[in-house]
Amino acid sequence: MSLVETTWGKEIATETVGGIPFRMYTERPRRAERLLDFASRWHARPHIIQGERIVTFSDLRQGAIAKGHQLSSQGIQRGDRIFLLGWNSPEWIINFWACLHVGAVPVLANAWWSEMEVGNALAALQPAMTLADDRCAGRVPADAARGPWGIGAIEALGGEGADDTGGERSEEETALIIFTSGTSGQPKAVVLSHRALLARLQMTLHITRKLPQQIDETARDVTLVTGPLFHVGSMQTLLRAVVVGDTLVLSEGRYDPAEVLACIERNKVQRWNAVPTMVTRLLDHPDVSRRDLSSLKAISIGGAPVHAELMQRIRTQLPSVSPRIPTGYGLTENGGQATAAAGSEDIAELGSAGKPLPCVEIRFLPHPGLPDGEILLRSPTQMSRFFGLDESPIDEQGWLHTGDLGRLDDKGNLWITGRCKDMIIRGGENIAPAAIERALLGIPGVTETVVFGVPHRDLGEEVMAVVVTDADLTTQQLQEQLRARIASFAVPSRWRIQREPLATNDTGKVDKKAISAQVRAELQNGGLT
Repeated sequence: MSLVETTWGKEIATETVGGIPFRMYTERPRRAERLLDFASRWHARPHIIQGERIVTFSDLRQGAIAKGHQLSSQGIQRGDRIFLLGWNSPEWIINFWACLHVGAVPVLANAWWSEMEVGNALAALQPAMTLADDRCAGRVPADAARGPWGIGAIEALGGEGADDTGGERSEEETALIIFTSGTSGQPKAVVLSHRALLARLQMTLHITRKLPQQIDETARDVTLVTGPLFHVGSMQTLLRAVVVGDTLVLSEGRYDPAEVLACIERNKVQRWNAVPTMVTRLLDHPDVSRRDLSSLKAISIGGAPVHAELMQRIRTQLPSVSPRIPTGYGLTENGGQATAAAGSEDIAELGSAGKPLPCVEIRFLPHPGLPDGEILLRSPTQMSRFFGLDESPIDEQGWLHTGDLGRLDDKGNLWITGRCKDMIIRGGENIAPAAIERALLGIPGVTETVVFGVPHRDLGEEVMAVVVTDADLTTQQLQEQLRARIASFAVPSRWRIQREPLATNDTGKVDKKAISAQVRAELQNGGLT
């Protein structure tokens, strides 16, 4: 029976793996490469659109198998690591599937890395081959074993070729290696098994009623992908699209709201997965009212809380979009997602990360002096290990220590309230920046903010807030409103109020680390009062 015909079940039972009990679907797929079978279900339907280029599902399958044969002919064997270094493109996607098809392990390198960072990653991972596009090839050391990035004209590749027949394989084998974002330190190489990738996919399809046996084959979504494919969220979008028959529209280059607006209009995009900063900057663009965006029905937002003003702006400026904006919470180390929220029209519930996905367990570890417990997660989606490192955030009972603080409300929704190590200690008082940021985002006129500690001679640290506003708000007005929402000792005493958007990192998230470093340098040099 093919994977397309196999039932993906809804029943969940506890199974023990390596002495650890996990909640898992009793009927489930076991190997990620078999998802490529679904391409035959969608045939000539467009799968990837980038600019004027269109790649069908048949093209995808044919290209991935042909490239897989090419890799095998160059000596790639099952279990070999292949370093993928490139920007979003049809070739990136085909190379990814080709690696899986021959049983190799794609290593999803960050295309933003410097030459030194690329060299360090290659030295640590020791891949059998590196595939790099033209824009990234110059950062690959000369002594690295390289293969061709492109595959030639897909239509000239000939027949689909024979499927790989490597015998029975375990779902515990490594499927891919992906890197943490590195926003709080050096990026770590996260090893994800086939079980981890497919468990998250099945949970997502289950809660959205899109399991393979539930799909309406006449319907499809056109989804805009603005995040890099080498991040875990985009990876799941890629896997899901093959199963359900979605068309993926890839943006080109760095995030540009003008390009995104044009892309939505031209391709009749229906869904967009984004971080709040991307959405805010699109809504700020002068062309937003001049483009036909009526095709856009859903925006899924992750990476940061959705505040009330952003929700209201989406409802006003993008009236075709459902007012229930999906959000969620997760880490690369747990496969990218642990909770999901369908969104809410209740302003009091905005900012919640939603409820745990069907196979995810959550508990809280108290820390002395901190207001809430650390979030611990256990799920079949979590990583096997960090490649090349003995350290692990997963304890002997299988609980992933996230470093995030949180709590569950009486409806079972998870609220993220801070970081264990991202605390400001002011005169002996522990202050969670996330709580202040959430309070600031509840003030009309505040569109973005970051809060962090800066050195103080007597108190040790004082609270610094950088606020982006589209109104004429003063420091005094912000302080007065905050005093009604948070403890007086947590109200920032240092401020920067600006109109310019906050700096972001390569994922589109606000780069708190860079902003904090800049402000601290200005304070040290006497350039900030």
